[in-house]
Amino acid sequence: MSEPVDWLPDGTPYSPRFGDRCHSENGGLNQARRVFLQGCGLPAAWAGLPQWRILETGFGFGLNFLVTWSAWRSDPQRPTLLHFVSTEACPASAADLLRATAAHPDLAPLAEELHRQWWGLLPGVHRLRFDAGRVLLTLCVGDTQALLRQQSLTVDAVYLGGFSLQRHPEAWELHTLKAVARCCRRGTRLATWTIASGLREALAQCGFEVTLVPGVPPERDQAIYNPRWKPRTTRQPETTPEPLPPGPCIVIGGGIAGAATAASLARRGWQVVVLDQAAEPAAGASALPAGVFAPHVSPDDSVLSRLSRSGVRTTLQQARWLLNEGVDWAHCGVLEHRTDGTPGLAPHWADGPGAAWSQPAPPAALAEARLPPDALACWHHQAGWVRPARLAKALLAHPGIRWQGESRVAQLRRVDHPGAEGSPTALTWQALDAQGNLLAEAPTLVIAAGAGSLALLNHRWPLQPVRGQVSWGIHTDPAAPLLPFPANGHGNLVPRFPLEDSPGGRQAWVMGSTFERGVETLPPSATDVRAAHTSNWAKLQGLLPRTAQQLAPAFAPALDTPGKGADLGDASSAEPALQSWAAVRCTAPDRLPIVGPVDAADFPGLWVCTAMGARGLTLALLCGELLAARLQGEPLPLDAKLARALGTERLQ
Repeated sequence: MSEPVDWLPDGTPYSPRFGDRCHSENGGLNQARRVFLQGCGLPAAWAGLPQWRILETGFGFGLNFLVTWSAWRSDPQRPTLLHFVSTEACPASAADLLRATAAHPDLAPLAEELHRQWWGLLPGVHRLRFDAGRVLLTLCVGDTQALLRQQSLTVDAVYLGGFSLQRHPEAWELHTLKAVARCCRRGTRLATWTIASGLREALAQCGFEVTLVPGVPPERDQAIYNPRWKPRTTRQPETTPEPLPPGPCIVIGGGIAGAATAASLARRGWQVVVLDQAAEPAAGASALPAGVFAPHVSPDDSVLSRLSRSGVRTTLQQARWLLNEGVDWAHCGVLEHRTDGTPGLAPHWADGPGAAWSQPAPPAALAEARLPPDALACWHHQAGWVRPARLAKALLAHPGIRWQGESRVAQLRRVDHPGAEGSPTALTWQALDAQGNLLAEAPTLVIAAGAGSLALLNHRWPLQPVRGQVSWGIHTDPAAPLLPFPANGHGNLVPRFPLEDSPGGRQAWVMGSTFERGVETLPPSATDVRAAHTSNWAKLQGLLPRTAQQLAPAFAPALDTPGKGADLGDASSAEPALQSWAAVRCTAPDRLPIVGPVDAADFPGLWVCTAMGARGLTLALLCGELLAARLQGEPLPLDAKLARALGTERLQ
């Protein structure tokens, strides 16, 4: 639940839980600028750097974040990427967040942007993105000490915030400060507004050199992390590759996974060439006419459920930057019909922040889907449909990306160039075609080729190709009363999406998909297509029985027994012929994507982002951000435990 807040007569927010003001008596804005920003040497310290990473303990109403973001925007020497990581035990409500910044009109546009993304903040790690992904707020909801001990994080500056030492001592407890110190590199600067002697002694014990400096009353502490011992700032295994600065990179694969990876790197200043065997992007599995993105739910809130929420948030953010809503995608919500008879959501889920994500389907949604009132279903607020090829092409339009189609990569070759005397060997990866011709070369190469990843990895991992076929058709009546939102469950239906560049053009529907393990034959035979239509028809009947009756005339000619019984309706309808689309996807044994270095020791510079399976629209953009963060040593866009669940290391 949100943190309850009272408001004092002077407009200052007050926390009943901690018995303390949430801003200093001298004004939160003054404190943010003079104590924290200037106390950490900003903005001068970040000038000209590719990225800058700040850790704050205690997000509160976000004033420190907003002031730092504003300073970044105003600085012509700003870093390419600003990371702001903040912990918060109990986030304020969105309304209180906006009210707390009302006294600072210069920050109003930024506060409104923050307010728009301030929803669904369950315990764990949330990545909010601003300025087209160049300002990244990683909000860690929960106990500061526990969260920092769990994450693998290195920062350049620390804002040590919180309530007063007397009323909120756990924020300044030694083990909490040790957890903060583990996130610091030698030279990391720390600023705090308190001058308590106990805090100064604890910081010194953790390796900080503390200085008392004048400031807005009271005086405040500044510190530099410079321990007398060799600091251990990471809990990652020794095989983790060293962070790389932006440079040349090859991405193999022009579908959603490859496009997402290329875009995440290009936003950080990498020069990316994308190789694909097709002439145009999204010619493989990402050529699906339209697909659904939605969170996965489970009573125990499983790894996949938590991953899917991070993925959906990423997809929503980037779709808003890149696509035309109503034409390329829609944030319309999705109804999940739980045809297996399980409720999906944990008891009391709808009583907390999770209600902003999903809830038991309300009667109105069931009625619009023409399901019975007692049907087991969930309504996903943060979900919708997207045309994958449009998304892939928009991602690849970044000026830092060069598309190189009709480039079928047959083999990869590692070349070690001897450096000058005293210099390390320079490594280059080369992508070659079947005749041994060089297609591209760069020190860093990412395999994101879906089912084609298997051969490029020399069958290193037991990846399984899975053919999927969908059934789709064009609406003859633009006003046909199908349900107004997609539905998923056992199969999924996008009931209406435009085929052209305006919502007033031709409209289509799509239903699927089959899941044919170990099958990679394309195109499928006529027998296989008929079997796929039969399978999709059966799924539609279970998912949305009344909608199935409406689409029965389209399916009837394609099935083995067209016109049989009332189920297939009138096969003589003017509905156009049912169409088929097929592609081959790729899955790992645990059904999760694979993101990370192939083998940091034996194949440095070779990375992979693949095995999206049937959840590419939900997870691929998150995976692209995760790969870029790991490459550059950034704060991760999700909880470290979830990142490990996707990592290549789990397959070694």
